[in-house]
Amino acid sequence: MRGHVRRGFATRVKRRDFTALLVLVIVFVIIGGTIAYRRILARRRVSTTWTEAGSGGKEERPLDDSSTSSRTDPSIAPVSPRPKARPRRHARTAVAAGLLVVLVAGGVSIVDLPVRGTPHLGAAAAAASPTTSTLPPAPLQVVSTSPSFGATAIGLSSDITVQFSAPLADDAPDPTLSPNVPGTWSLVGSSTLMFQPTGYFTPLSKLVLTVPAGTRGPEGRFGQLLGSSYSATFAVAGVPELRLEQLLAELDYLPVQFDPPPTPLPPHEALGHISSAMAAKASGNPLAIDDESTTPNTVVLAAQPGSFSWRYSNMPASLASLWQPGVDTALIQGAIMAFQSDHGLDDNGKITSAFWADLLNAVAARQVNTAPYDYLEVSTALPETLSVWRGGTVIYRSLTNTGIGVAPTALGTYPVYARYVSTTMSGYNPDGSYYDDPGIPDVAYFNGGDAVHGFPRASYGFPQSLGCVELPYSAAAVVFNYDPIGTLVTVS
Repeated sequence: MRGHVRRGFATRVKRRDFTALLVLVIVFVIIGGTIAYRRILARRRVSTTWTEAGSGGKEERPLDDSSTSSRTDPSIAPVSPRPKARPRRHARTAVAAGLLVVLVAGGVSIVDLPVRGTPHLGAAAAAASPTTSTLPPAPLQVVSTSPSFGATAIGLSSDITVQFSAPLADDAPDPTLSPNVPGTWSLVGSSTLMFQPTGYFTPLSKLVLTVPAGTRGPEGRFGQLLGSSYSATFAVAGVPELRLEQLLAELDYLPVQFDPPPTPLPPHEALGHISSAMAAKASGNPLAIDDESTTPNTVVLAAQPGSFSWRYSNMPASLASLWQPGVDTALIQGAIMAFQSDHGLDDNGKITSAFWADLLNAVAARQVNTAPYDYLEVSTALPETLSVWRGGTVIYRSLTNTGIGVAPTALGTYPVYARYVSTTMSGYNPDGSYYDDPGIPDVAYFNGGDAVHGFPRASYGFPQSLGCVELPYSAAAVVFNYDPIGTLVTVS
């Protein structure tokens, strides 16, 4: 639009110059014509006077200065010499000059006037013409991401790409990921940035991709910037159940161990040398972690080939029946809760990104659980007993009381989820009366309101409680040392 305005202005200026020039030419022609016309009239007056005075009204004769008759004929009176006919020549000259000026002015104007259809542009107008000017590049925009925005989950080691609307400068700043993830950004093609992680994302975490705007963000090849920042959130996928079990077993939170397939020994080790990792396995603490340096994000999260085996030779049948590789059972729940408790997490048994972050740190740092594996088994067969099993051996047994018929203790296996050295228990008896018992010692809740705890009774070994597993005070104090968070309690 700017070029059209300037072009119209230039055309109006030239037309105004031509009009002024044309007016001047016309004035000049009129003045010249007037002068010539006056000269002609003056000549005619002179010619008429001469005729009347010299011929006395007779026929006019030409006057010739060289004629002898004028000198010899006395009857002819002498008169002034006849003026030469020069005014006609001046008139022709003035008219010709005027026409010449008109032609010259017209030619100049014709040359200077723009030709219809191909307007002549001045330097300023030509510079502003759309055909010669460079329009500013359009602002940079994020066209798409891969995985696409709103995807349910991103793979544990998937690449992330960000496609822009225009080619990028080679030194364009990289987008950011939060939390920070080891990896590299690279330019793919001309308009796509790709992030390749070094290892794995934290399972179940939320990755926030941010592309800053302005000078802090990527720059187009022609200097264009992102008008507004772009953000996308990706949910990272979880880990296969089997791989979770392998890692928990490697950290000794399960009563089973994971054995990777044997690796052929290098020649020098085959001659009698043995690695520290193999020595650990040979000593009864087989770790698939090995002694290779690793970081949390490089711990392999895909299920690995190998097999499980019991860590102890004497396994209670009730506990052994809980183990099903690749299946989430109370055995796995107890191991997860035990790990959470040891690492200061919310020990509710839920698998979260925080759990995975700590678990992978523990694997990378080889923080193997040093506590023995404990297990409580309650038998409702008379007399009712509670047995403490540790590391393949029953180390303690006591008479106990379970729930009466109207409030029985639920059968099954449950992990301990809360513990109190002393607490108040309250509720309603079967007859509707309210009870409030303060100072109940050594309490370990394992299923809703059911707990293992001390309670004074005249005798033990048969159902007397309202669902809890009651022990004499002395026995409860002993058992409290073997039922930390995550310990499994089986009632059968």
